[in-house]
Amino acid sequence: MALKVYERHLAREIYGATALVLAAFLMLFAFFDLIHEFEELGKGGYQLQHALGFVLLTMPGRVYELFPIAVLIGTLYALTLLARHSEITVLRCSGLSTLALLKTLARVGLLFMVLTFVFGEFVAPPAEKAAQELRLKAMSSLVAQEFRSGLWVKDERSFVNVREVLPDTRLRGVRIYDFDAQHRLRFISEAQAGEYLPPERWRLTGVVRTEFGDDGATVTRQAEMIWHSALNPDILSVLLVVPERMSFVNLFLYVRHLEENQQAAQRYVIALWKKLIYPFAVLVMMALALPFAYAQDRMGAVSIKVFAGIMLGITFHMLNGLFSSLGVINSWTPFYSAITPSAMFLLLAAGMIWWVERR
Repeated sequence: MALKVYERHLAREIYGATALVLAAFLMLFAFFDLIHEFEELGKGGYQLQHALGFVLLTMPGRVYELFPIAVLIGTLYALTLLARHSEITVLRCSGLSTLALLKTLARVGLLFMVLTFVFGEFVAPPAEKAAQELRLKAMSSLVAQEFRSGLWVKDERSFVNVREVLPDTRLRGVRIYDFDAQHRLRFISEAQAGEYLPPERWRLTGVVRTEFGDDGATVTRQAEMIWHSALNPDILSVLLVVPERMSFVNLFLYVRHLEENQQAAQRYVIALWKKLIYPFAVLVMMALALPFAYAQDRMGAVSIKVFAGIMLGITFHMLNGLFSSLGVINSWTPFYSAITPSAMFLLLAAGMIWWVERR
């Protein structure tokens, strides 16, 4: 019963400290994001209220990114304060083993895991998409223009070129190059605009169709044409959100689309694995904080430990981005690219716990 009381006390301290740290980080990042948005003011109809709305809508994505760092610093701070009051020493003398304390931290951390997953899957992706749409509509800009000629997509035997993809996923300036099984060009369809009609259909307007046959080329004009394609607004909407902030479902569907059309999907596969692994990084961060509480007499003031936690958190954040980029550049196995930073910090936590136990 005493241990259960202590677990609730420990949870209360960790939750409070983590919430405070996360709020501080969010205010800091919101300030810098807003300063960055000031450079865009005046472009099109982009005004201060749009910049404030954009920063506010990107905050759920920041929460998802910063959760492991906030949990590390919050847990470290809470445990260090408890250690200073000798509460951890009393528990250890009462027979609480390191393994039992780690299990307690894991139970406390389950809430953080769930919150990380919820923000990453259900809150951040739609908020990020809404933020980009708000910004693009205010600036009267395009969703994507990968090359000077626009966006290019491979759809089975067709290559599709879209000059403009509007924020509501309507298309402008569509060209479809259709090839046969022998890779010979069959026809080129050019349309002024396109609107999606579920399932898997587009209404193209202002169509000029050039068909290539044995006797030469034939040009026909149509006011409207129905175009059947696996390309849909969900696939186009990924252009509004970076892979790291997409939902697991959208990532999975887009990876499958890329692989079916034999296109490079490495970056998106790595992001897919990170979606599965990232919530567990919270538990790794909590385990990493434990050795600091054990070493209260040998590591100086609380401020030094908090600073060490900030440095470790920043290092973890940088390694996450670094290994994702290295995985894409060097074609590493996506699973290992995604899990390596968390595995490195788990080994670091195990090594630090072993060291303080020996001391």
